[in-house]
Amino acid sequence: MTNTATALNDNESTMSTIEVNDRTRGLNYDENLLWEKERCDTPGVDLPALKDMPSRTGLPMRGMIGLPQVSEPQVVRHFVRLSTKNYSIDSGFFPLGSCTMKHNPRLNEKNARMAGFGHIHPMQPESTVQGALAVMHDLQGWLAELTGLPGVCLTPAAGAQGELAGIMTIARALKLQGHHEKTVMLVPDSAHGTNPATAAMCGFKIRTIPTKDTGRVTVEAFKEALGDGKDIAGMMVTNPNTCGLFETDIAEIVDLLHEAGGYFYCDGANFNALVGKVRPGDFGVDVMHINLHKTFSTPHGGGGPGSGPICVAKSLEPYIPSPIVLKEGNTYRLERNGERETNCGRMKAFQGQFGMHVRALSYMMSHGADGLKQVSEDAVLNANYIHASLKNDYHAPFDGPVMHEALFTEKYQAKHGVTTLDIAKGLIEYGMHPMTVYFPLVVNGAMLIEPTETEAKDALDRFILVMKKLAEDAKIKGPDYFHSLPQAAPASRLDELKAAREPKLRWVEDAA
Repeated sequence: MTNTATALNDNESTMSTIEVNDRTRGLNYDENLLWEKERCDTPGVDLPALKDMPSRTGLPMRGMIGLPQVSEPQVVRHFVRLSTKNYSIDSGFFPLGSCTMKHNPRLNEKNARMAGFGHIHPMQPESTVQGALAVMHDLQGWLAELTGLPGVCLTPAAGAQGELAGIMTIARALKLQGHHEKTVMLVPDSAHGTNPATAAMCGFKIRTIPTKDTGRVTVEAFKEALGDGKDIAGMMVTNPNTCGLFETDIAEIVDLLHEAGGYFYCDGANFNALVGKVRPGDFGVDVMHINLHKTFSTPHGGGGPGSGPICVAKSLEPYIPSPIVLKEGNTYRLERNGERETNCGRMKAFQGQFGMHVRALSYMMSHGADGLKQVSEDAVLNANYIHASLKNDYHAPFDGPVMHEALFTEKYQAKHGVTTLDIAKGLIEYGMHPMTVYFPLVVNGAMLIEPTETEAKDALDRFILVMKKLAEDAKIKGPDYFHSLPQAAPASRLDELKAAREPKLRWVEDAA
């Protein structure tokens, strides 16, 4: 017996029909909460009181501590089974657009776990951690070279905090320069949501630049938002942008911005499309944050802390957060408190996510300049392969080639009552993680796909085949079929509206 809506094996990418034997689901356990497991006779938590054994501590007897009364084997099996349900980049393709979920080379992990890196403490004397400081100093140098921006601060703990550090740097510069009239930050409507939020947190007003017609910031739209430029503090643009397109007018736009005395902050979330090919400083960027956990392969999300260093132009170096790593002769040290009084402050305790610094530098040095150039070339090639393969099955809202990610909409499927969410649930049915859905907001029913450079052609072919099958099913089977998906996953489709309005945030024994 076969099922045409389960999972594909890796060697089935060339099949014209998609089917797999139901027996492959035999070890897909339903796993209840530990609280719901039957209390056993030999719990490993609350042990039974010993008969005729008085307490020798002189303290009151301890009561039940309130944990599930299960044995050690039950606990181990519970968490191992849960771990098998975790979808990760090590188990399958992650086509999340604008997130760069790519393979983390194990060499990086090996280096980060070296005793001289993994077992040190940020409060050790600097003389005992010269190797660690050398790594940070070298990483500052690599980032400065790759971006064309000489000022580097490694402290920010994630991309969003790096973004905050960048805008704080601009705010500090404007304040010390006496430009109190510059209160407005320009932000495209396709920007990451953190962009306007960050600008507002730093005290700026937001003025939106529309991009809906072309997917890019045009000179005309920018001029209209700029006005006379007297109140413009800066502009926050992601390049390539969240539609997967390079901002073709960026050089002319930045010239106009600089003439008005504004700074260009570039969101570095999509640097994976440019690294080794284009230096952002060369097209006018004044400050940029870098997602080490995207561009340079350090673990992403639940895989372990992010890291969001910022790189700035020479004019902004005095204002970046403290501390940075300095080299004096053959000795490395951190900036002292008060050494650079123009800085915009500290972003966090100590010096940033050091383990991520080791991993990122390992990635850079193992690739070299030529390898990093190939990284961006392959990422762009893979995205264009997906774009070209699917543009007849899914609506591509903008013409021409793309950069590192391909954007589609639900326009063709909506004619048959099938939505972007339905396509995403269909991917789960075939054992694949969905793409980014409903972002960017400048198109309806967005499907944003980023394959990265680490996916082989057979993995992309398998994804393309499934997406084509879903497009065909949308025409033939319609919304009722899609609303039943996923069927092969541990949990079928949830009532997401009810879950949002009536969330169950804790387990209550009486309701179990």
